[in-house]
Amino acid sequence: MNMYDLIVKKKKGLELTEEEIRYMITNYTNGNIPDYQMSAMLMAICFQDMTAEETVNLTLAMAESGDMLDLSAIEGIKVDKHSTGGVGDKTSLVLGPMVASLGVPVAKMSGRGLGHTGGTIDKLESFTGFHTSLSNEEFIHNVNSIHMAIVGQTANLAPADKKLYALRDVTGTVDKIALIASSIMSKKLASGADAIVLDVKTGDGAFMKTLEDSIALAEAMVSIGKLSGRTMAAVISEMDQPLGNAVGNALEVKEAIETLRGNGPEDLVELVLTLGSHMVVAAKKADSLEEARARLELSLQNGSAFESFKKFIVAQGGSEEEILHPEKLPAAQYVEEVISEKEGFVSKIQTEEIGRISLLLGGGRETKESEIDLAVGLVLHKKHGDKVEKGEALATIHANDLEKLAQGKERLRNAYTLIEEKVEKQPVIKTVIS
Repeated sequence: MNMYDLIVKKKKGLELTEEEIRYMITNYTNGNIPDYQMSAMLMAICFQDMTAEETVNLTLAMAESGDMLDLSAIEGIKVDKHSTGGVGDKTSLVLGPMVASLGVPVAKMSGRGLGHTGGTIDKLESFTGFHTSLSNEEFIHNVNSIHMAIVGQTANLAPADKKLYALRDVTGTVDKIALIASSIMSKKLASGADAIVLDVKTGDGAFMKTLEDSIALAEAMVSIGKLSGRTMAAVISEMDQPLGNAVGNALEVKEAIETLRGNGPEDLVELVLTLGSHMVVAAKKADSLEEARARLELSLQNGSAFESFKKFIVAQGGSEEEILHPEKLPAAQYVEEVISEKEGFVSKIQTEEIGRISLLLGGGRETKESEIDLAVGLVLHKKHGDKVEKGEALATIHANDLEKLAQGKERLRNAYTLIEEKVEKQPVIKTVIS
């Protein structure tokens, strides 16, 4: 068996066997197959596609190329959630404590943000002393005792995917559903969960811009998970505007706390209730989605979700004082409103541009080595369908640099499109695949 023959085989549109895929991934990961041959294979896949069986075999080979987390010491059905990323996506901060409060074990590995989308760990580090460097024993103890822990991804989690993704990024082979799905699911399968609920974003601020492509990606990932023996569900959610109102690390943490206290934005609440219902049912903590949703709603109302969040943050070194008094979290030096110069209804928000404004202010990373300013960002006051009067605030910008503040205000004003006709608000949940 050699890589040349496998490239020719795939170029002709023939199906690669499990043995051939494992040979390819193993030898590429350990350096025996050069980048130029793997680049040719990736381009052949982009032109000829992969079957469902090939995609599963590719995913498993990448998942098994490094560490495979053993969560068997954690009691119950372990449920993980993955988001394809978006602007203002603080879902995990609310969702984890909500489902944990119902006894669902949330043993989660999360990453940092890169570019205009934020990372869960960056947001959590807004709390003084919070850390994700738990030992295996601490991780398992926390999940068994308080039903929740979040750690950073290990360096050896799906190393084949890291190497392949870096190559895809520079060879024009990123945007193939089979390759995207296998990349995401290889890390999820290596993370050891029994059930996985996916939040697949669609729209301007999402990786997948169209609903059709988002559904195709969700179906591919659900298929991979099921064929790998996992319980799966995927929620397609809107990203044609930021989720909630806050964009920026500490600002999103404050909004998450408000949501856990029962005062969250309507779209964020709807999304976490929908995702959470599927997680609770997958964990067999409710017999139906309706029962699960009712119990989750109660957890927000009676404070049990908030208590679960407090236990989780404190258990990982965070400050209880900052949870109870979020105004003590990192705050920006300059806070200014962005005023609308005309009246109308909000028909469009350039969501990716909103994320890039947060990045400009210092709330994201241009490179992996970039330092993040946890305090900066923006809070939207107007969203799709809202009426705006001339002189009314569209948003508030939080900045620590006056020049960046001025640039951000101008760009944010241009990110809004106002029209005279009333605009119908769109639901945050587009469809569910299970």
